[in-house]
Amino acid sequence: MSTQEKEMRYREAVRYMENAVDILKTKARKKDRYYEDLKYVRMACGTAYNAVLLALDSFLEIKGKPIQKKKRSQINVKDYQKSLAEIDKKILNEFTTAYRILHIEGYYQGENNYAVIKGGMDSAAQIINKIRPQGSSAFHLN
Repeated sequence: MSTQEKEMRYREAVRYMENAVDILKTKARKKDRYYEDLKYVRMACGTAYNAVLLALDSFLEIKGKPIQKKKRSQINVKDYQKSLAEIDKKILNEFTTAYRILHIEGYYQGENNYAVIKGGMDSAAQIINKIRPQGSSAFHLN
C-alpha cells in the first residue's frame, strides 16, 4: 500500500469520525449525563463504527493479513477478532470495546449515556490513529 493510499484511507476514517462527533454535538444534544435524541445517537454510533471498520481493513492490509471474503458470506466481527488476535492484542481490545459500545449498545440498543458512548468513541479514535501515516496529525476527540 502506497503512502498516498494510507493517507487517503486515514483521512476517510477521520472524516467519518468527525461526522459522528458532529452528529452527537449538534443533533443528539447532551443534557446532563445523557444524550436527548436516540435517533442521532444511533446514527453517530453507526458512523463511528464504520470508521473503525475502514481503519481496521487498512490496518490488516498494512500488516499483510487482510480478511478474505468467503463465497456466499459476509465478513463478520469474528473474522476481525481472529485476525487481530494474531497481530495485535491491544487493537483487538480496542475493537472489542468499539464493537460492543458503538455497534451493539449505541446503534442497536440505543444507549444514550454520554460516558458509555464516549468510551466507544475513544476506542475508535485509538484504532484510527493506529493507521495514521507518519507526519499526519493524530485524530483527537474534542
